[in-house]
Amino acid sequence: MNKELLAAAVALAAAASSLSGCNNTALAQSPPTTPVFTLSSPDLTGNSFTTKFILNGFGCTGQNVSPALVWSNVPAGTKSFALQVHDPDAPTGAGFWHWGLYDIPPGVTSLAQGAANNASTLPAGSYGGNTDFFDTGATGGNGLYGGPCPPAGDPPHRYNFTLYALSVDHVDVAAGIPRSGTAGLFSFALNKGIGTALIGKATFTATYGR
Repeated sequence: MNKELLAAAVALAAAASSLSGCNNTALAQSPPTTPVFTLSSPDLTGNSFTTKFILNGFGCTGQNVSPALVWSNVPAGTKSFALQVHDPDAPTGAGFWHWGLYDIPPGVTSLAQGAANNASTLPAGSYGGNTDFFDTGATGGNGLYGGPCPPAGDPPHRYNFTLYALSVDHVDVAAGIPRSGTAGLFSFALNKGIGTALIGKATFTATYGR
């Protein structure tokens, strides 16, 4: 009987050792974690807007300065970035587009405060796209940043900042659309039209109400 118990104990120990070895091998062979592509703004503390970044027009009295943005862990193979800011809560049936910036060079990892208030201070090679402030004069010119200005009394609106990492140099060429296309057209091109040329997306949401 003792011999049988001893044999069983030896067999269990061997099995446990084998399983432990398998687990260690599996852990050793696990692929490294890919860093997460992230986007944030040091100016939008708590992901909310202060007066400096609010529109100056349509009943709002902000300074309409474009907030600084920073991003990190850029996906391998990125050849350009595209940035869009959209308010899905605007009472239009389709939201409201506040900012579009395309063909940002792959070596750029930040936008300085105020960079999108004048075409001359945008990253070299990039261009501002049309927004829903087109030809209103509220942003100082077409293709520039337009800050929040939701209807008074509305619950705070959400402003979705999205940075796209692309494996193409020029999104308009890859998608076959004009540079003068609407922000909605560019959004479709970025999210669907260019297919696998979209290799990464980073986003955050800031809020504002009045």
